[in-house]
Amino acid sequence: MSITDPIADMATLIRNASRAGKDKVDVKASICNEGIAGILK
Repeated sequence: MSITDPIADMATLIRNASRAGKDKVDVKASICNEGIAGILK
């Protein structure tokens, strides 16, 4: 059994995309991720 942390996963995806020079990132949709994306925007 594995436990995932969606907030950490989103932060990692954003960090990796930024390092790769990407302008956009696709992440799993959730209310929490939408809230964080709104703050970061």
